[in-house]
Amino acid sequence: MENQDKTINHEDSEPSTEVNHTASRCQEKQEETVMNPRGIDGNEPTEGSNLLNSNEKMQETPAEPNHLQRLRQTFACPPRGLLDRVITNVTMVVLLWAIVWSITGPECLPGGNLFGIIILFYCAVIGGKLLGLIKLPTLPPLPPLLGMLLAGFLIRNIPVISDNVQIKHKWSSALRSIALAVILVRAGLGLDSNALKKLKGVCVRLSLGPCLVEACASALLAHFLMGLPWQWGFMLGFVLGAVSPAVVVPSMLLLQEGGYGVEKGVPTLLMAAGSFDDILAITGFNTCLGMAFSTGSTVFNVLKGVLEVVIGMATGLLLGFFIQYFPSSDQDKLVWKRAFLVLGLSVLAVFSSLYFGFPGSGGLCTLVLAFLAGKGWASAKADIEKVIAVAWFIFQPLLFGLIGAEVSITSLRPETVGLCVATLGIAVLIRILATYLLVCFAGFNFKEKIFISFAWLPKATVQCSMGIPELAG
Repeated sequence: MENQDKTINHEDSEPSTEVNHTASRCQEKQEETVMNPRGIDGNEPTEGSNLLNSNEKMQETPAEPNHLQRLRQTFACPPRGLLDRVITNVTMVVLLWAIVWSITGPECLPGGNLFGIIILFYCAVIGGKLLGLIKLPTLPPLPPLLGMLLAGFLIRNIPVISDNVQIKHKWSSALRSIALAVILVRAGLGLDSNALKKLKGVCVRLSLGPCLVEACASALLAHFLMGLPWQWGFMLGFVLGAVSPAVVVPSMLLLQEGGYGVEKGVPTLLMAAGSFDDILAITGFNTCLGMAFSTGSTVFNVLKGVLEVVIGMATGLLLGFFIQYFPSSDQDKLVWKRAFLVLGLSVLAVFSSLYFGFPGSGGLCTLVLAFLAGKGWASAKADIEKVIAVAWFIFQPLLFGLIGAEVSITSLRPETVGLCVATLGIAVLIRILATYLLVCFAGFNFKEKIFISFAWLPKATVQCSMGIPELAG
């Protein structure tokens, strides 16, 4: 009996123990609530928040589907997100047109010069954005400049649009020259002086060899395949021999920012050699142009080409040393002043060289002064490069849109196109082989040699600036 009473007492004590534990827990929670009256987010709970929390515990409301949420956000009133951005951008475009129209009048109406520039700019921007949306699974993203070229090409070759979007040749040439000055400034600022010293021998070889080889090969092919005179054959050769800095320089700057090839100086080598390659091509083209139109003796034209190089180098050195010290580092808004000076002097150098009849000296002057300025600014150069990149963001659509707009299907004949493609293809192949041989014994591996050889393929900017005046004439 005593054992049974003990068992009954023990069983009765267990529930009481559980009740005591439960009561103690509730008491602890109440004490925590009294000691810390704030919620998890640090805000004091209100009657509404307590009611909301109790409702959330009682029942969970079913979430709306994602597409309904996106639809409500898109067509919210007032609008937000994508619809708001579209309305804002359209308003800015219309406002820009209205301001220019209120100042210039008929020039900003269909058929006017400024109307054509504005339409071409926005179409090129939209074309670049649309092409950037195309993503192929096994290939890198397509460059926006292809969409810009295509936009200019369509504007020129669609009859109704081409009748209303017209740009005078003088304006088109001026905009392309400004864009060329901007990209040469980016090239000069992006050069690494240490890598340039280490690779000066191969840089000189790449500056001279590939351009001369391609020019001679193109002249031979043009003379025997298309029947062009030797002077025009070499003019075509120097036009084709130039590398497009607007394509090469931004690509090399991206590689340099990512650290690719920086140890061996590949981006600096290609930017420097490509820029000097363009100067050689422009000088050779103008020398042959003077010989073709008999504007002086052959010796005079050759000496004039050498004089262009000397003038461009001397002027670039003078302006480069000047811009290193003016403005001084103690002035306010230093970055904007330096960016304005380097851009302004570069554009002035390009246009002055055209005005005085030394077109090759402007690009060389721009490259040298930008390089010396960047070397003097040292660590502050990065901020100025960001400002120059904004200027390139504005002029890149104009440049490639104008290049695309210069191609007219109606002026092309199938047999001429076939011969031109054959000439260009053979000349480029010879140039690739020559470039590969010239970079041998320079410390590059096989992949780097192949990359350097194929990096010379882009052709657009310099060809457009050199070839179109002769077509217009």
